[in-house]
Amino acid sequence: MTRLVPLALLTGCFACSATAGAPGTGDPDLGGAGGQLGVDPGVITGAAGSAPGDDSGCKNVDLLFVVDNSASMADQQKSLIASFPGFVSGIKTRLANAQSYHVGVVTTDDYYVNQPGCTQIGSLVTRTGGIGSTNTDCSPFATGGRYLDGNEPDLLSKFACVAQVGIAGNDDERVARALLDATKPANNAVGACNAGFSRPDSLLVVTIVTDEDDVPDVCDGQGSCGSYGSGGTPQQWHDELVANKGGIADNVVVLSLLGRKLDNSCGAMVASKLIGFTNRFGKNGYLGDVCAPSYDGFFEEALPVIETACQNYQPPH
Repeated sequence: MTRLVPLALLTGCFACSATAGAPGTGDPDLGGAGGQLGVDPGVITGAAGSAPGDDSGCKNVDLLFVVDNSASMADQQKSLIASFPGFVSGIKTRLANAQSYHVGVVTTDDYYVNQPGCTQIGSLVTRTGGIGSTNTDCSPFATGGRYLDGNEPDLLSKFACVAQVGIAGNDDERVARALLDATKPANNAVGACNAGFSRPDSLLVVTIVTDEDDVPDVCDGQGSCGSYGSGGTPQQWHDELVANKGGIADNVVVLSLLGRKLDNSCGAMVASKLIGFTNRFGKNGYLGDVCAPSYDGFFEEALPVIETACQNYQPPH
């Protein structure tokens, strides 16, 4: 996680708890209420007064996990893998009308051990390598693509394979760029690296797991940080992700496990910009503590957020 900034598994324990909570209030750079720094007041909730979809909510759900693969993330990757079975089981129980699930993992930088031709940031992981990884070609998948299907028999073991991406990644975590490129329509088109993963007619649920903020503080106010961070602002990230989903903010859920306080148990950076990004999804955003010893409680508490978003799903125009 430490960076010199230039000047220019498979079981869930949902009785366990994790520090989580709905978006707070306060200036994203000066700190928010309740001793939690970096909480952004900006909230965009999509179409005002939108009603649940005419056809009993969402039928398709795409689950994207953005996993920090920098040097300090070994324990957090293991926590994610351990909590995944209970999370998926909870989603299937609550979203009774959903018929199809896609599950994919991306890292927070270019992943050079991935399948040749699909090593750039935002490409779904099918092959892992490096320190702390499963060091395995986790494919083929039942979908025939680079993503998992929620109903395939080997879902849990396959997810455990792709989600343990290791700790040999760049300490310049580009979280926003990873999730934006992963869901970009061009990157999900036929023949592209993520072909078929992010669907126009799905509810998109993004889960971020990182112990850093996206852009180094030295870049604040500059808009772009060159080769550092994703560049841009939380508002721009929000707008681009919503555009990737056909302009319907209600069809996106963002769950973020990150640093929320200066005094934390795993040395996580307070992720002011990523908190601001998450808060901009309003009722569809949810924050948790990346340092929690278990993520079971976080996912348990996030399930109603996903359920409500599914009920409010709006078919693309």
